[in-house]
Amino acid sequence: MDVGMRNRQIANAYYNVGLAKARERDLTGASDALKKSLRFNKYQTDARNLLGLIYHEVGEVGAALAQWIISLNLQETGNLAEEYLKVLQDAPGYLDMADQAAKKYNQSLHYAHNDNEDLAVLLLMRMVEEVPNFVKAQQLLALLYIHHEDYTKAGRCLFQALRVDRYNPMAQRYMAIAKENTGRAEVEKRKLKNAFSHRQMQDDDIILPPSYKENTGLQSILNILAGLVLGVVVLFFLVTPTIRDSITHKYEEEIRRGLELVNQKSLQIDELNRKMEEASAAQQEAESSLAAMVDNSGGVISQYQRLAQILQAYRTEDMRTAVQVFAETDLAVLNDGVLNDIVAWLQQDMAQNGYQVLEQLGDEAVTRGDMAQAVEYFQKSLQINGENIGVKYKIGLAYKNAGDVDTANEYFGDIIMNHSDSEYAAQAKEQRGF
Repeated sequence: MDVGMRNRQIANAYYNVGLAKARERDLTGASDALKKSLRFNKYQTDARNLLGLIYHEVGEVGAALAQWIISLNLQETGNLAEEYLKVLQDAPGYLDMADQAAKKYNQSLHYAHNDNEDLAVLLLMRMVEEVPNFVKAQQLLALLYIHHEDYTKAGRCLFQALRVDRYNPMAQRYMAIAKENTGRAEVEKRKLKNAFSHRQMQDDDIILPPSYKENTGLQSILNILAGLVLGVVVLFFLVTPTIRDSITHKYEEEIRRGLELVNQKSLQIDELNRKMEEASAAQQEAESSLAAMVDNSGGVISQYQRLAQILQAYRTEDMRTAVQVFAETDLAVLNDGVLNDIVAWLQQDMAQNGYQVLEQLGDEAVTRGDMAQAVEYFQKSLQINGENIGVKYKIGLAYKNAGDVDTANEYFGDIIMNHSDSEYAAQAKEQRGF
């Protein structure tokens, strides 16, 4: 058996393991198995698509998009990844929401690492309300609650995480800590012990004392009367005074506790007011920080979405759409070690073929008299190939035709100063009136 066949068999075996674990909602275990499957055979499309579904289920939409894009690039026809991508792209506002959730998680992680745990908690609380299945966010929020010894809230977060990923080892470890500090661990341990130790008592279990003997009827009556007399004496001399003292002490204790409770509540109200003021200030700071982050168009998930649009345009041979979307895509965001090969191939192809298409679109806009559109296309062409002197000259002409002579002269001057040996240098001088 050759090595390729053996690798495919191992990859299929790991895929079956991952599928079985996914059905049991052991998503972490399934993810590990599927990654091993892909290490043995990167063309195992079913494993890659299932891995994308698992990433999506735990709230990591960007990672899911990356797997489906790779899958579609490796198998262009008959691939479920195309349907998955279409569903996400057609869902109104879904990708934007997922993009914001990823940003909030990363910002919360930054706050937590830099001793701004209150801001991290505020961001995560709002985020998990919108995306409760984001397992990593629930775990991070639970960890922050544990650090603040708020084990009940930590348990709620971990409960949500374990509903999604039932056997997540980190969530289980944190849950054990939360249960230990809320008493739940001891309760569960006691219930388990009782469940396995309970049995009915048998006759052989009854041990009679050596002095045991049967009583006669008269002896029984005398014993009962003696017990009643003894009970009355004990009640009068021992129990009644104790009950009276206990009641008095109880009421005194209640009054004392009532006064303490009033004082405690007063202190708690003051403390809550102070915390509310701090939380309000922290919330305003968090919202300001979030507003100052990069806008939606620069988000990671938005770039994955654009990459999917580019690859789809390639498949339909719509080169115009491909180059226009490419010019708006931040490929640096996508160089994450997963899509490097695809990004490198795309950059190489665009450097060879893409900039000419944008230049042609600019020429068509000039013909229509739309100089603003022409400048936009020419600028995008320069983003791909910055050494195209002819495009720089055309931008100068477009600005001049639009009446912006100063900007046009900047482009003509750049050609004259920095590209004097170019065929466009003389034309640029003529345009400037030299």
